[in-house]
Amino acid sequence: MDIILVPGFWLDASSWDGVVPALEAAGHRPVPLTLPGLESKDANRAGIGLRDHIDAVVGAVDGLDGKVVLVGHSGGGAIIHGVIDSRPERVARAIYVDSGPLGEGGVINDELEADGHDVPLPPWEGFEDADLVDLDDALRDQFRARAIPQPKGVAFDQQHLHDERRYDVPATVIACEFPSAMLHEWIAGGHPFVAELGRMKDVEYVDLPTGHWPQFTKPDELGQAIVAAVGTPES
Repeated sequence: MDIILVPGFWLDASSWDGVVPALEAAGHRPVPLTLPGLESKDANRAGIGLRDHIDAVVGAVDGLDGKVVLVGHSGGGAIIHGVIDSRPERVARAIYVDSGPLGEGGVINDELEADGHDVPLPPWEGFEDADLVDLDDALRDQFRARAIPQPKGVAFDQQHLHDERRYDVPATVIACEFPSAMLHEWIAGGHPFVAELGRMKDVEYVDLPTGHWPQFTKPDELGQAIVAAVGTPES
């Protein structure tokens, strides 16, 4: 199975390096992506918006044969949901890593501080404690050294969706900083954060307790969780 890996904010394809071996060992073909504007710290991010990132992943899907699995971490969850909306018939399963689907009119995060066309990685003090679980000083230093500014438009643009077949695509949520029990409570309570997730018809939940970046803090476990989910891609 081709598994397209979509990174979250400030990260490129190499952020999946610790996860790829488990996928390859299981016989899958990982396809980690670097999205527009994330090619380097010096890349031009002017005019790059959410739709550009969605279209880049759609292009990757169109370049492969048969159905694919989409994996989206953090803000990448919104991106793969846009791809599902564009190509629902091509996606065997969507896997949201500490993330979820972003519904019509939603934005990924327009509260981040921008510097022109860029959204730099904020200081660690700007994150919740739950985000940073298991992200020790060495990992924080490595993350900050590799971090690439996110295009402002991707964070601030509204999501626009058109095809309700997206709700039929099987999904897996790998819950890290917020346990799955909490997600269920939010869905039952009608919390807007999980409104789109609550409309998905076939969702399985997997708990992987750690902070917001399991590809760094628990890469082997994340890889095995993805393999387990892909094992029944059309269940």
